[in-house]
Amino acid sequence: MTSIRTARDSQWGKTFARLRTMAREGRYEEAEAEARALAALPRRPWRRRPPHWEARVLATGTAVMHGRTAEALDELDTLIAELEPVGLNSQMLRLIARGNRVVALSGLRRYAEAETEANGILRELNRIAHRAPVAALEINTLGHLAVVLCGLARHEEAEAVARGNLPRTDGPAVAVLHATLARSLNGQGRHEEALAEVRRSLPRPPRYAAGYLDLVTAEALHGLGRRTEADDAVRRALADCERRLHPAHPRTGEARALLARITGEEAGE
Repeated sequence: MTSIRTARDSQWGKTFARLRTMAREGRYEEAEAEARALAALPRRPWRRRPPHWEARVLATGTAVMHGRTAEALDELDTLIAELEPVGLNSQMLRLIARGNRVVALSGLRRYAEAETEANGILRELNRIAHRAPVAALEINTLGHLAVVLCGLARHEEAEAVARGNLPRTDGPAVAVLHATLARSLNGQGRHEEALAEVRRSLPRPPRYAAGYLDLVTAEALHGLGRRTEADDAVRRALADCERRLHPAHPRTGEARALLARITGEEAGE
């Protein structure tokens, strides 16, 4: 979650800082439940910076990270339509919600729409960069765009975006971006290079990336014909997804599909 100040009242600032920390720690269910409880409070005038809008953005964002993309997308569309960009604060909240929408669209394989949304966010961030701290949201959006470009089979472009974004990325997101870079290399048939990326010494990925490194590893091994190792890796990916993500998370389906391809080919020999 991108951090922005939304309340003059320090109580709300501390509350949302705590919820964002919970989300970063992968405590999605708790963070979403508390954010929805805040969103249900009586609304106050926008000029007094109420918790309502940030609570809704945070709740839908955690739902997306958890993997409830189809459910969250409808809510995001409504939220974005209602959240008029009448000031810098609301502009930033709306852009964060649009970033969550990119992830939801990508998870549903609506890649062309996701690319359009991501590029629109980047243009808007460029317009307001002189007025607000936009770097974190820009880095997040570029990471999402790299995933979208992989989904569109534009792997060379995805590689360029991922490599260009790596020097600006830190923390657990580094592992996620290396996995996306490896995915783009797999798409180009450069499986040895992809393995080298995912086998670097990387920070532990966040919960929303559960299974991602192992899934990309399995794709690389499968491409190299190392089926036993690929089978082991994809089973680890699937177990991680099933343990840590919502059952509807798109990556769980991807892992099952890859496992079926690997075992299906083995069975046919």
